[in-house]
Amino acid sequence: MPQRGSLTLWVTPEALAAWQAPLTGRRGRPPHDSDLALETGHLLRLALGRSWRPTEGLLRSSAGLLGVSLAIPDHTTFSRCRVSLSLPVTQPQMTRPVDVIMDSTGLKVYGAGEWQREKHGERGRRRWRQLHWAIDPNSPEILASELATHDVGDLSKMGPLLEQVPGVMVSVTADGAYAAAPGYQAIAARQPPPAPAVILPPRATAVLSSQADVTPSWRDRQIQIIQEKGRRSWERVVGYGKRSLVETALFRYQSRIGPTLRARTLPAQKTEARVACSVIRRMALCGMPVSQRV
Repeated sequence: MPQRGSLTLWVTPEALAAWQAPLTGRRGRPPHDSDLALETGHLLRLALGRSWRPTEGLLRSSAGLLGVSLAIPDHTTFSRCRVSLSLPVTQPQMTRPVDVIMDSTGLKVYGAGEWQREKHGERGRRRWRQLHWAIDPNSPEILASELATHDVGDLSKMGPLLEQVPGVMVSVTADGAYAAAPGYQAIAARQPPPAPAVILPPRATAVLSSQADVTPSWRDRQIQIIQEKGRRSWERVVGYGKRSLVETALFRYQSRIGPTLRARTLPAQKTEARVACSVIRRMALCGMPVSQRV
């Protein structure tokens, strides 16, 4: 459709009023640019896949076309202030219990590409960051996200992610990297009984607990299903196939935002990942394709 390439911008009166930073009442020069102006630049930069200079030019031309008087931060201000940018915590307002699916993906840190390494040889080890997040399979909401270094395991980020999930959880689904005692403990600490259904694939060497004959846990029941019907049947019974939706969401992130972090330092990279998740969430809320089997 030709309308897919159209660009529509509008500025609300509330945004105009909050565009310039308010006076702090403290000594020294007050900040000129508000967090709203800086966040707007970050959102447009990541959504359109541009660098800071074209983003600054886009904002200036948009303000001129809209006929509004806005002080646009320059590209150096955007780059310098992204570390100290305080983004509001925008948790989705869930009025119903949610299913939680968790996973992680690697994002490369800015550096030399594969062509340079192939031509000039290896120059140090490649570095990357790990983006952990949780989604709701029944809506386009990103429930939680966390960026960490590559040496931080998935299991250690399970608790911080669950703390960001609002409301009551019906189930928690993840791959085998989370199927350990700390994972079950993090879920139990996050939500008191009635506990959510924990859909974590037990390891091939998993055994029943000592209380399996008296009071079997959710993990014991899953192991029993696998022993009786096989792992494929277990996946159909518990609905483990929904875990592919979080991989689809991660692919949507990498295809829209990109597989590489543009920031150089870890605090700036955390801000970039948080804004990128906000971009993906806003774009998904605008509309998602509806697929039907024919």
